[in-house]
Amino acid sequence: MKLKPKITIADHFADLEDPRVERTRRHQLIDIITISICAVICGADTWVDIESYGRSKYEWLKKILELPNGIPSHDTIARVFSRLKPEQFQKCFLSWIQSISCFNPGEVIAIDGKTLRHSYDRGGAKKAIHMVSAWATSQRLVLGQVKVDKKSNEITAIPALLKVLELNGSIVTIDAMGCQRSIVKSIVEQGGDYVITLKNNQPSLYARVEELFKQAMRNKYYGFTHTAYSTKKESNHGRLEIRHHLMLSNIKELVDPENKWENLQSIGMIESVRIVKGKTTIETRYYISSLPNNAQRFGESVRSHWGIENSLHWVLDVGFREDDCRIRKDNAPQNFAILRHISLNLLNQEKTSKTGAKNKRLRAGWDDDYLTKILATSVN
Repeated sequence: MKLKPKITIADHFADLEDPRVERTRRHQLIDIITISICAVICGADTWVDIESYGRSKYEWLKKILELPNGIPSHDTIARVFSRLKPEQFQKCFLSWIQSISCFNPGEVIAIDGKTLRHSYDRGGAKKAIHMVSAWATSQRLVLGQVKVDKKSNEITAIPALLKVLELNGSIVTIDAMGCQRSIVKSIVEQGGDYVITLKNNQPSLYARVEELFKQAMRNKYYGFTHTAYSTKKESNHGRLEIRHHLMLSNIKELVDPENKWENLQSIGMIESVRIVKGKTTIETRYYISSLPNNAQRFGESVRSHWGIENSLHWVLDVGFREDDCRIRKDNAPQNFAILRHISLNLLNQEKTSKTGAKNKRLRAGWDDDYLTKILATSVN
């Protein structure tokens, strides 16, 4: 293999199990993986795009890869990725992530689901694909993603995703779909803390938490251990948003007398007051948490979670056209998602250019030296 002696991203995928029978392996698996990563970084969104990139950059690719039989066809690339086991590909991806990252204690890992809107199959009556992703908010790294089974939902997908993540010392944030005792237990067993949105999918717990906050406020917090924190944001368009964060602790016996929720230490409330053109709206949300009573830390964790929408989902939609992707066959959707995540992580870690992912992809496609710089980010 003609890869450079330094540890490169390709090294982390060198031990992948090749799904092809040996007599059909005209192209090395590591060549197919490396070409695909480079192509997606440079703007490829389909298997045909990847082949076209490989042919146009053949001389440059020959400097780092063997390519004994030239560039593989798009049919070959598609077959390989449809048969490649996503669990193995994800494991290699995580190995690479661990080599380029150093998470500080308290890193917020946001878990959130997203539907690929144009991935449905009109003719075959197949529903759109739904994915659940993990996002390290301060590092701006995608940590992993799993496909939601067509006969299931996020409740079963989230534990599968958590299982492959390193959670020790981190704060895991999830919306109300993840407010399940098994999910909370999994986070705690892996050494993580949690901040999870509470809604009426847990009616008894929700009612107790809501009533406890009302009681605390009526009594001006007498007899309650609490902290408070507020933020104020004013835009140029006459919009004002004030968020009041409140946390109560020493409430375990009051909200969870049967001790069903692992390491439940505190409950949180966020009251969002929005004033737009003189009209005021108020929204109240409740949370359960294993964190100690610190309203500011709680508020910052929740705010970090909301960032997954702009920092990950929106970038994948606009910068990578994820919603327009029609790849559906077998394991291909999950594996192509991993290719996008590798590319996004590399683009985010390249700090010399202040442009967005879409412009970085264009530049990488035009400028081999810039692509080399992006790939060098993978060196630990």
